[in-house]
Amino acid sequence: MDRRIKIFDTTLRDGEQAPGCSMNLSEKIEIARQLELLGVDVIEAGFAIASPGDFESVQTIAKTLKNCTVASLARCTYKDIETAYNAVKEAQSPRIHTFLATSPIHMKYKLKMSPDEVLERIDDCVRYAKDFCSDVEFSAEDATRSEKEFLAKAIHTAIKAGATVVNIPDTTGYTTPFEMYELIHYLMENVPGIENVDVSLHCHNDLGMAVSNSIAGIKAGATQVECTINGLGERAGNAALEEIVMAIKTRKDSLGCYTNINTKQINRTSKLVYNIIGQSVPLNKPIVGQNAFSHESGIHQHGVLAEKSTYEIMNPEDVGITQSKLVLGKHSGRHAVEDRLKQMGYNLTQEELNEYFERFKKLCDKKKYITDRDLEALIYNKVRTDETIQLEYFDVHTNNQFSTCFIRLKKEGIVYEEVSIGDGPINAAYNAIDKITGKICDSLENYSIHSVSDGKDALGEVTVKLRMKDHVVTGRGLSTDIIESSILAYLNGVNKLYDLK
Repeated sequence: MDRRIKIFDTTLRDGEQAPGCSMNLSEKIEIARQLELLGVDVIEAGFAIASPGDFESVQTIAKTLKNCTVASLARCTYKDIETAYNAVKEAQSPRIHTFLATSPIHMKYKLKMSPDEVLERIDDCVRYAKDFCSDVEFSAEDATRSEKEFLAKAIHTAIKAGATVVNIPDTTGYTTPFEMYELIHYLMENVPGIENVDVSLHCHNDLGMAVSNSIAGIKAGATQVECTINGLGERAGNAALEEIVMAIKTRKDSLGCYTNINTKQINRTSKLVYNIIGQSVPLNKPIVGQNAFSHESGIHQHGVLAEKSTYEIMNPEDVGITQSKLVLGKHSGRHAVEDRLKQMGYNLTQEELNEYFERFKKLCDKKKYITDRDLEALIYNKVRTDETIQLEYFDVHTNNQFSTCFIRLKKEGIVYEEVSIGDGPINAAYNAIDKITGKICDSLENYSIHSVSDGKDALGEVTVKLRMKDHVVTGRGLSTDIIESSILAYLNGVNKLYDLK
């Protein structure tokens, strides 16, 4: 009988720790709901004790979701565990995820604890967590650089104390698939009671082997894998959920297991996360990249035309990538737009559809034909924060020496106008905005623009990273006019900074 592999998603905790990938509360909730729709078994919503904002986001997500387990990370301390429980206790299925390092280098230099003290702490804290919550996961941080015999003792200690899940992290991305297989196999053979709990994997990608190590661990008997959408995470990131899931689905003959993931939601989930953190999908990204199902070589094209399976081991439809021959434009009605969105996997509420259709019609005034990529861009580029400041009008003039921008903004119901010069039209526009907002932004950390569709009238998406003291936010703007999209992106970021004040 095929084994079921549980999918533990940590995009909202480990993924958000990646530089420049912070999210506000509404963005986290949107991703959490999409992860639930995707069918993940466990969502690690955050590290509740890290800050009041983290606690609020974990607590809100725990209250919101109904069909998956919600976990919070906690160090092996009473305060961490209590805070984690208070954040997740209203979830339909709460979990406390506590951890302690077990490698010699971590115990000596970071923890400054002896092996016996570490075992005692594991026993004490897992039992303490168990008093609050029936579902407790223990992670042996830096497990793959731990001594096998001691790691087995640590895992056995956690199981005896009541852990329902034991996690074997490759914290530094150091191990190889062969070593991961041997380690999991060793633990399965040498830890009493391990057959009664879920054995989990959490692999980092420092050597580019996170997915391979996860698959090797599954082959050796692991029953849960911890991963993130698009492989987000600290340093080089984590194992990518979409790659693991599709490897399990595509190579079921070899792995003999399955997941409960609705793979048709993979493309949508990936694009949502990329959009929220302000990054573009790499062209050659497995599963979801633009080139993943493209064939340029004449030999490949000939083979695919004759029989898709000659060069395609997966169907694009299986991950939610669809292409329609239906042409949408200014004369298209609401029903046609709604029908096409449903074919693409987007089921909007009536309120969402009304708002979406208004933006669709505005785009039709600028573009003759609307493609699927345009439709998706409108889905993802929506307002996810209070619009304290709104764009009313702008006018830009440029010559060989400098640019001038006149801008009109509405701020809390009052209209403000300013004129400024700059080295170029975008610099001039940003200077004019700063005059009105009082330069809430300390610095512009990053500016990028890319086309989200084809043709001379393609939509341009601008992403900016704005810093205010220790906070960095992502702003996004979308328009066929790159100056307008640049202004919208900057205002989107400024509005997020106002929310933080």
